[in-house]
Parts: sequence; structure tokens; C-alpha cells
Amino acid sequence: MTTACIEHVNLTVSQPDTLAEHFCHLFDWRIRWSGAALSDGYTVHVGSENRYFALYTHPDTAEGSRDPMRIGSVNHVGLVVNDLDEMEQKVLTRGFTTNNHRDYGHCKSFYFMADNSLEIEIVCYKGS
Repeated sequence: MTTACIEHVNLTVSQPDTLAEHFCHLFDWRIRWSGAALSDGYTVHVGSENRYFALYTHPDTAEGSRDPMRIGSVNHVGLVVNDLDEMEQKVLTRGFTTNNHRDYGHCKSFYFMADNSLEIEIVCYKGS
């Protein structure tokens, strides 16, 4: 049986360099590559050795636009951490506002807007 895992996710954002810098600080990731992209755009690949986000922008990317109900759009991205409280402090230190704190029993989470159009959910499973 063939198994699959996510290698990367390509997201359109308004400020890829700024968002990549935040991700490097928050998650101990690194910028793997950056450069010219499709349609006169620009992309930053940020993540680990094997998995990453491709943060894409182009001249027509509207600052602050977000249509979460558009078919095919990303509503939020969930990232798993080992220490929810430590990560929340790091997120707050970077100037973000956290919200929607949840306790689902098997895990706890919170959300923050990492870019004008990209919501991140930080999740910590019990026993992690």
C-alpha cells in the first residue's frame, strides 16, 4: 500500500517575506528558497528539510482580502506543537493576537491571523 504525506502547501499571502520571518522565529523553521514565481509573482519556501509552505504573492494580491467561503480557499492551517502555552507566548511576543481557545478533550488549540488572509491554528494533543 502506498502512503502519502504533505510535502508542501502553496498559499497566496500579502507579505511572504514577513510571514516567513515570523514562521522561522515561531517554529524554528528556515527559508529554503525564495525567488521569482508564476505570473510575475514572488514565492518564499519556509519550513523544515522535508516539508514547507510556499508563500506566494503577485502584483494583484489585495492587501487584507480574505474570502473564506470561496471554493478551494484555505480556511486555516493547523500546526501541532508539544507545548501550547510556550507557543502562545512566542506568538504573542511576535505581536499577534490569539483567539478562539478550545479544549476538545483529546487536544487544546488556539488561533491567530499570521497574515491578512492566513489563519493559523496551533494544536497540542494530550500526552504530547
